[in-house]
Amino acid sequence: MTQRISVRIRLIQTDKTLLIRRADGRESILGKYELPGGRIKPGEQPEDAARRFLLDQLGIKDVTLRLNDAMTYQDDDLSAQYAIIVYLVPVGKGKRIISLGEHYDKYVWYSPGKVDQSMMTDVSRLVLGAMTALPLEGEAELESGSKDGAFVYTDGGSRGNPGPSAAGYVIIKEGEIVDQGGEYIGITTNNQAEYHGVKLGLEAALRLGIPEVEVRVDSMLVANQLNGVYTIKNRELWPINERVQGLIRQFKRAKFTFVPRELNQLADGMVNRTLNTQEQYDIMNDVDH
Repeated sequence: MTQRISVRIRLIQTDKTLLIRRADGRESILGKYELPGGRIKPGEQPEDAARRFLLDQLGIKDVTLRLNDAMTYQDDDLSAQYAIIVYLVPVGKGKRIISLGEHYDKYVWYSPGKVDQSMMTDVSRLVLGAMTALPLEGEAELESGSKDGAFVYTDGGSRGNPGPSAAGYVIIKEGEIVDQGGEYIGITTNNQAEYHGVKLGLEAALRLGIPEVEVRVDSMLVANQLNGVYTIKNRELWPINERVQGLIRQFKRAKFTFVPRELNQLADGMVNRTLNTQEQYDIMNDVDH
């Protein structure tokens, strides 16, 4: 599998983010908006790459860069894995003159609804989808408002991708764990395992009679696919996605939020315990995957 490392820069003006439109390039990005940035050159430091792109693409220099996030995602066909380092640059109104590089023809200050997300590149949609999910919009409503709601933390993992895989979930209602579980699901990919985690969590919430859920996952791909931000191109994910969609329709309200892995340790722990138990069973019974 090909691995690629890139940087993306979020120039923030009040609550808006700068996007620039491609004037050339391959068909999948031509005419689409994206966050400034691109691939890191061999031997180049991420911050140096970010400064290079700011100067080449926007004519901006001498800014303070703040490390904002680091994330990965895979092509649906699993041919490439991307590591994205995101930097934040706060700017005041009227304090920066934007001078677009030769590969761009327009810029906008984006806020939700300003630009049709179908007109953004996949990478930028994923990054913005993850960022706009934090802070968590529904948290106050569920914690201090309706007592019908619960948080469903889910996770899935594959040791090998594809390889032995497990999924897990933890349901928290009014600050207490009300249910949790894990399941070994055989040989699958990370993305399939993540979906199985969502499926298990939703099924458990329905068994408990919980009508409103906020599902929190540390897979940006799965969160954005279930929110309709990112299309599903990998046919192997279609069946499990359809099963999840059928479960979603049984809730009064269901939303999906990307959270960093460090905020999903309970569900992650269920996955690892399940995989460890399965490995011990396989060793005792001389099972060869």
